[in-house]
Amino acid sequence: MSQSMIEVENVSMEFNMSTEKVDSIKEYITRLVSGSLHFKSFYALQDVSLNIQKGEIFGIVGFNGSGKSTLLKVISGILKPTTGSVTLRGNLSTMIEIGSGFNMDLTGRENIFLNGSVLGHSRSFMRSIFDEIVEFSELEKFLEVPMKNYSTGMQARLGFSIATVVRPAILIIDEVLAVGDFRFQEKCEKRINEMMSDSTTVIIVSHSTQQILRLCNRVMWLDHGKAVMTGETAEVVEKYLESK
Repeated sequence: MSQSMIEVENVSMEFNMSTEKVDSIKEYITRLVSGSLHFKSFYALQDVSLNIQKGEIFGIVGFNGSGKSTLLKVISGILKPTTGSVTLRGNLSTMIEIGSGFNMDLTGRENIFLNGSVLGHSRSFMRSIFDEIVEFSELEKFLEVPMKNYSTGMQARLGFSIATVVRPAILIIDEVLAVGDFRFQEKCEKRINEMMSDSTTVIIVSHSTQQILRLCNRVMWLDHGKAVMTGETAEVVEKYLESK
């Protein structure tokens, strides 16, 4: 019997947005204190539920603003849902925003150790897997270059290499595979498939439906914060493309 690794139960995420233009932080605070700043409630997610099994590669599709990234941030614990709950079983590695966990003033070499410490790995352990990270990222020539001089594709390469060199129980990826060259994307997809074989559970958000079709076992289609459909990849993607 397969084991449930991620359970999202009736999750809603509400944000309050100012309905007025405010020109400075001082004006914002003044209006906030005086009660003259008006807000409009906005739901990025509405009553979303899903259950992802061990070893699944689960995709999330939807137009811009549909709530995909918000859902990933809620699952990752970056955002606390307004209502509902999330249960994770196992250690988590995320690639939600390119450059997160990196210090742009430090070199690629220094950031490998920094990112490793953020993930809870010791310096000695990071030394033991350093060569493997560098080899996979193909950034040997740029290790002594500050990260601020890296392209988004180079940042994604290094981030993906670090996040996946040690197999986490759960891996969350948001659009990261969309940057960089096609050959490296293929290399990343191959590693993701290897991780699934090792029983890692993967969630992927991608605008590339072809990538979703290649990788995912099941898919959720989000629209305006609501789950329109969850099911077999080909069926959900077909309905999603018909709605465009």
